[in-house]
Amino acid sequence: MATVELKNMSKVFEGGVKAVDNSTLTINDKEFVVLVGPSGCGKTTTLRMVAGLEDITSGELYIDGNKMNDVPPKDRDIAMVFQNYALYPHMTVYENMSFGLKIRKYPKEEIQTRVHEAAQILNIEELLNRKPRALSGGQRQRVAVGRAIVRKPKVFLFDEPLSNLDAKLRVQMRAEISSLHTRLQATMLYVTHDQVEAMTMGDRIVVLRDGVTQQIGTPLELYNNPKNRFVAGFIGSPPMNIMTAEVKEKGNKIITDEGDFQIGFTGHSADLLRPYIGKNVLFGIRPEDLVYTVSPEKQNNISTTIEVVEPLGSEIHLYVSTKTHQLIVRVPPRWDFTVGNQANFTPDCNKVKFFDEDTEDAIK
Repeated sequence: MATVELKNMSKVFEGGVKAVDNSTLTINDKEFVVLVGPSGCGKTTTLRMVAGLEDITSGELYIDGNKMNDVPPKDRDIAMVFQNYALYPHMTVYENMSFGLKIRKYPKEEIQTRVHEAAQILNIEELLNRKPRALSGGQRQRVAVGRAIVRKPKVFLFDEPLSNLDAKLRVQMRAEISSLHTRLQATMLYVTHDQVEAMTMGDRIVVLRDGVTQQIGTPLELYNNPKNRFVAGFIGSPPMNIMTAEVKEKGNKIITDEGDFQIGFTGHSADLLRPYIGKNVLFGIRPEDLVYTVSPEKQNNISTTIEVVEPLGSEIHLYVSTKTHQLIVRVPPRWDFTVGNQANFTPDCNKVKFFDEDTEDAIK
């Protein structure tokens, strides 16, 4: 396998539209890196530049130490799995998987060995004589992955390969692709708009917005220490609650005043907020860090009205409102909640995140 290096890579389309802006990233040998972000953030364009399907406007691309800017796609030793599978409908599964090897004039015996090895890994041996129209969505996706595996490339590229599958099958295929990465010890670059896929599959995640890299890190690094408001709101399901609050000094505490409730802080959090006394900050708290309180105390209490109850079996998602804010809360299924009733919550002050109101960067 190989390392992949993007050095200050940019892509500008006609009309001056900058899809990727000065992207720098190193994907280590055997690493699984996920590019994630909303539609139009530049993740697929980045993948296509690595594949050679889009020209690089500026910057450099290296695969295994070799500059690839002007190397044709067929000579980059990469294999790509597309969102729409891209199977030939008139060919059998065997013919689809072997086609690339035939074009490269591999010996018939080696082609047969590689196809059967890949089919065994993906558990599709009994499908080799079928045509794509006789396959389910999950089976077609396995065939598309198998076609990449037989190539034994230096780098695997995945462009939202699970977006056409139903929810249950996506969970299954997520696990299968992660297991495949472990078995093949392959270098993989994976694109998705689904942050749950990114969190569960990637060794590292690259969060993109409007063509600009926002943060690179492990799933837990991004979840626990988001670099800015965008990452905080994008990573996590349900997303982080973010509110505007005024910072005030009250006795030996620093408080944030959200309008209809106040939260007091001491220690490290207070030290972070002290330079912002008299100013507004963005106050972020994840849904699971709002603790339901049956007998509320006055201190740090958030009184809400329940708007929507979503029971999910192992947990309940509550959509609640204060006089000025809409919040999402994740609670265990121990209590019965009724729409229209009052509910009180206390934030875990050790888990609160603060962001500068102007720059939206994390306050550290």
